Amino acid sequence: MKYNQLGQTGLYVSELCLGTMTLGGNDDAGKWSNIGGVKQNEATALIGRAVDAGINFIDTADIYSHGESERVVGQALKELGISRDEVILATKTGGLMGPKPNQNGASRGHIMDSVQRSLERLQLDHIDLYQIHASDPITPIEETLRALDDLIHQGLVRYVGVSNWNAGRIGKALGLSQALHINQIQTLQAYYSIAGRDLERELMPLVSEEKLGLLVWSPLAGGLLSGKFGPGAPSEEGARRNNFNFPPVELDRAWRCVKEMRSIAQAKEVSVSRIALAWLLSRPAVTSVITGVKRMEQLEDNLGACDVVLSTDELARLDNVSALPPYYPGWMIAQQNEYRQPPSSELQV
Repeated sequence: MKYNQLGQTGLYVSELCLGTMTLGGNDDAGKWSNIGGVKQNEATALIGRAVDAGINFIDTADIYSHGESERVVGQALKELGISRDEVILATKTGGLMGPKPNQNGASRGHIMDSVQRSLERLQLDHIDLYQIHASDPITPIEETLRALDDLIHQGLVRYVGVSNWNAGRIGKALGLSQALHINQIQTLQAYYSIAGRDLERELMPLVSEEKLGLLVWSPLAGGLLSGKFGPGAPSEEGARRNNFNFPPVELDRAWRCVKEMRSIAQAKEVSVSRIALAWLLSRPAVTSVITGVKRMEQLEDNLGACDVVLSTDELARLDNVSALPPYYPGWMIAQQNEYRQPPSSELQV
């Protein structure tokens, strides 16, 4: 297992992060009954195996099964007797947690209420990485940032991040943090897959320049890139994608990617899933890839992605088949930057 620096912090997290959206939920939990459903004993076994394999990073959220995922994670850590400093625990707030007007968003009130409830469910005294789960169009960014800074000073959380924010909002938040002399966000959690490379347009350059940690969710596009779908797929039965079609994906592009990945996977005698994960792990800006599983065999397969080495030719094939169409100002910037490369060491002065 490889470990990467988390943003500009001194923490190192495993290149694979165990996502827990599948934990908890029941037949009456709406969409969570399609996504989740992993019971406590199964979840404890999955978390134990992940930690034994070197994963030291676990991500959850208060909205996952309306708090049940956090409860399951907290109980599993307690049952396993895992030392607190062995695991980097991340959770999120901001999603809809109830019908009342202040039970969602990134206001100071909701943040302060949410962190206490998350700590209770997790049975912990602090959260390592606390993330704002959604882009709140109403709450001023300064209010959100000051609340997060206060949580750090109170010792309830140690680092903060955001999820599903656009580049302009993140840039504004970083500027405000510097101007206000408060703790800044350290991570961005965002959707990224070989069939969904949109963040490469604006978010990737920002993340790289500002040295933010990039945490990737849904690396298999909701199971679409697992090999169970598309050209040559053996079966689609039982796939979560049939019941919860998320995230949205351009299918023609996805099937081209699956076809190329299947060819490489067959040559290497590994699963298509491993190739999709290995491609993401090869991206220099990616800090950790969040993988959510329901069964032990899925976890074992995902762990195997860390051992897959893609050749230069294989990476080029995958990059080419999944390339984004040109866009402005991207194509213009790329052309103009050709003249701003570092001077050659052979240049005579």
